Amino acid sequence: MDSGNSAPTTGSRGRDSQGTTVEESVERYLNSLDSGGSRVSMRPALNEFVQFCDQEGVGSVDNLDSSDCREYGLRLRERTIDGDLAGSTANTYFRYVRAFLSFCVRDEQLDTNPADTERAEEFLPEDRATRDTQFWSPEQRRQLLEYANERVRMAREETIDVPLERAYRDRTIVVLLAELGVRGAELFRDRNDDDRHGLRWGDVDLTNRTLEVYGKSREYEAVGLTDRAHNALSRLQRVQEPPTDDWPVFPTGHTASKYQAVEDATGERPDPGTDIDAVCREQAIAPPSITKEAGRQILKTLTGEADIELEGDQEYLKPHGARRALGAELYESGHSELAQAALRHKSIETTHEAYSDIQAADVAESIDEVRE
Repeated sequence: MDSGNSAPTTGSRGRDSQGTTVEESVERYLNSLDSGGSRVSMRPALNEFVQFCDQEGVGSVDNLDSSDCREYGLRLRERTIDGDLAGSTANTYFRYVRAFLSFCVRDEQLDTNPADTERAEEFLPEDRATRDTQFWSPEQRRQLLEYANERVRMAREETIDVPLERAYRDRTIVVLLAELGVRGAELFRDRNDDDRHGLRWGDVDLTNRTLEVYGKSREYEAVGLTDRAHNALSRLQRVQEPPTDDWPVFPTGHTASKYQAVEDATGERPDPGTDIDAVCREQAIAPPSITKEAGRQILKTLTGEADIELEGDQEYLKPHGARRALGAELYESGHSELAQAALRHKSIETTHEAYSDIQAADVAESIDEVRE
C-alpha cells in the first residue's frame, strides 16, 4: 500500500512549487528589458537555465538557493570540459542567470540573489580568451589604416570603382575602431534594437573633440577624439556635408532603404529612377545608418583588399578585435586606469564608471601620448 512518502524523483528534493515558475519569471524578465538585442542574446542561455531547473526539480523561483546555482556552475564547467562550451561563454551564461535573479529580487520573488555568492561561483570554469579571440596586431592595424588612406586617394583619382564619399566613410570607420576602442553596436544600426540607430552627426562635437555613443550601459557616454579620429571625422564631414544633425555619420548605400525612409517621412514613395540621394538632402530626410552586419562586411572587404595576413582560421579583422587591441596596448604599457577609462568597461550588473574622474577628452589626449 502506498504510504504517501515515496521518494521524490531525481533532483526534485521534494520541493513545494507554489510560487511563480522559473519559466514564467524568465519570460517576465526578458519582457522587461528595453533592448531587443539583449533579449535575443540572453534568451537561449536563460531557456537552458529553465531546463536545468526543471531537471533539478526546481518548480518555482522562490525554491532556488545557492546550491542550485552552484550545481548550475558545475554543469557549465562540465560542458567546457566536454568541449561543448568555451569558458568565456560559460561565464557569460552564468552572468545572465545572475542578472535574471537580481531582477527576481527587485521583483520581490526572492529575498536575496542565490547566484551572487562565492559558493555559487565555486565551480565556474576559468574565464580565459578562446584561441580564436582576436586582437588587431600593431602591424595589422598599420596595414589597415594605410590601405584605408590609400583607398581614399584612389577614389579621388578615380582609379578605383568606389564613390569618394564611401571611401571617406569606410576610412573613418577603421580609424574610430582602431583609435577609440568603440564597439560596433555604438557606431552602427542594430536591427534587433530600436534604440541603436547608428552614430549621428548630432552626436559628434568636433569643437570639444568628443562624441557621444549609446553605450553597453544603455546610456549615452562621452568618448574623446584622438588626433587621428578628429581628423578623419572632420574630413568626412566636409565631404559628406550632412544637411541635418540627425544625418548618420555612416549612411547606408542601400537604395531601397533610402526609398523607404522617404516614404516613411512623406507618406509617398518616390517614382523609380528618382535621384533618391538628392531627395533625401533636399527634404532633410536622413537615410538609415549602415547596420552592424554591413559594418562587418566593410571590414571584411578592406581586410581582403589590403592583403592582411591573418592567424588561424580568422576570415577578417573584426570590429571588436580593435577594442581588445587598444585595451591590451594600454594595459601592457602600464596605463591600466587609462585603459579602464578608454574602454568604459562595465559588467552586466555594473551601474557606474570605475574611473569617472577621468574626462573623455583627457583620455583621448593620453592615448595619443602613449602611442607617440
